[in-house]
Amino acid sequence: MQGSTDEKSGNFLERLKSKWKLRSLWQVILVLVVFACTGFTILIVKKPIFDFLGVDTQEGGFFKTLLYLLLVLPLYQVFLLVYGFIFGQFSFFWEKEKQFIRRMGRLFTGRKN
Repeated sequence: MQGSTDEKSGNFLERLKSKWKLRSLWQVILVLVVFACTGFTILIVKKPIFDFLGVDTQEGGFFKTLLYLLLVLPLYQVFLLVYGFIFGQFSFFWEKEKQFIRRMGRLFTGRKN
């Protein structure tokens, strides 16, 4: 039974390697570590930002969501690049960042391509 779990996780990492066009499973693991560190950092940084701006983090609402999208989402992108650099995966995340910016540009300009 243990073998099937190992095969599934191996297949998962192999699929990520193929999807992201990475060279090794080690690189896949580093990319996942970058995502984890970035998410954890955003969790730590979000509350002080909202506290500084006087936003109650206990309640939802349109204003809080808008603030999150305008401040925290771009900060997340910056942290991805910083951690990507620290873990030697900057080029991977820089390419993803350029894709993200192109998609956002198309969203706001209404272009399909």
